[in-house]
Amino acid sequence: MLNSTLLHLSLKKIILRCPYLHDFFDALDISITSEIFSEDPPLESFILAQSNDHLAQFGLEHQDLIQQLLEFIQRMEQFQKAYTNSLCQMSIMAGFDKSGNKEPMNVTLCAGEVVSVVGPTGSGKSRLLADIECLAQGDTPSGRKILLDGKVPDEKSRFSGECRLVAQLSQNMNFVMDLTVEEFLTMHAESRLIDNIPQKIDQIFQAAVLLAGEPFTLDTAITALSGGQSRALMIADVAYLSASPIVLIDEIENAGVDRQKAVALLVKEEKIVFMATHDPLLALSGHRRIVIKNGGILDVIETTKSEQKAVTHLAALEKKMGVLREKVRNGSRLDFDADNLQFTV
Repeated sequence: MLNSTLLHLSLKKIILRCPYLHDFFDALDISITSEIFSEDPPLESFILAQSNDHLAQFGLEHQDLIQQLLEFIQRMEQFQKAYTNSLCQMSIMAGFDKSGNKEPMNVTLCAGEVVSVVGPTGSGKSRLLADIECLAQGDTPSGRKILLDGKVPDEKSRFSGECRLVAQLSQNMNFVMDLTVEEFLTMHAESRLIDNIPQKIDQIFQAAVLLAGEPFTLDTAITALSGGQSRALMIADVAYLSASPIVLIDEIENAGVDRQKAVALLVKEEKIVFMATHDPLLALSGHRRIVIKNGGILDVIETTKSEQKAVTHLAALEKKMGVLREKVRNGSRLDFDADNLQFTV
């Protein structure tokens, strides 16, 4: 967008196109009143109409303000563009295990693919997730390198907080802000400069309630959410609002959410999803599973059709376990029929 074109746009048009300019003018104590909005002067005329004395309070002259405004718009457009960049592939280039042995393979994943990371406790699953999170370049204990669409990520992708390519959902998530669910989602949506914020908030909220399995409202304080509700909210937020194309999930089986629905939601949004898990239901729900041993990648196993069918039976067993669990929590007695190997209430 040319600077001269910007300056000659009407105030109403530029504000509608760049709503973040409200914050820019508010910071300089410049009000956009309904009367000014009705008059709808060109942007340049609106700026030149500001008094010299008012601008002097901020150490500015009119040309300084124009230059700062144009630079601000340019930075915000670059920020928006950074979050529309898609990622087709991510590759994990082989590193070493704890004994210094070279990992046997590189691993390449595509958008919309779910990969589970399995292995005994202490085997190195978290190290792999950490390597992906920092987009390691041989500078971590494993010596692995992460490539994005076949290229080494630039420094901005690795270290800038504004352009995070990786979102991580950990086992322990606690909110400390004194906000309602709606205020939290609104703040995040505004920071992403998205359109149709009310519709996006409703989409995230409905998905979160579905994942959590226990109701809460938009007026609920986020500090009052249960562990399961908090994680459900963040999974839905990552799926619908976060621009990060890579999602890392650490033991979602302990998150108190509907695990299969959570995975399906993230896949639907074309994320590359890694799940470190001990849960066979989740491990077999992925397209592949990376087997970790002694700090290194031992193997990569494709999920077979037989294993995919097994997921249905595991899910049914999980559902039955959930019913039994709730009955015990609610004080009901359970009797076991040894002949039929079934519980009866």
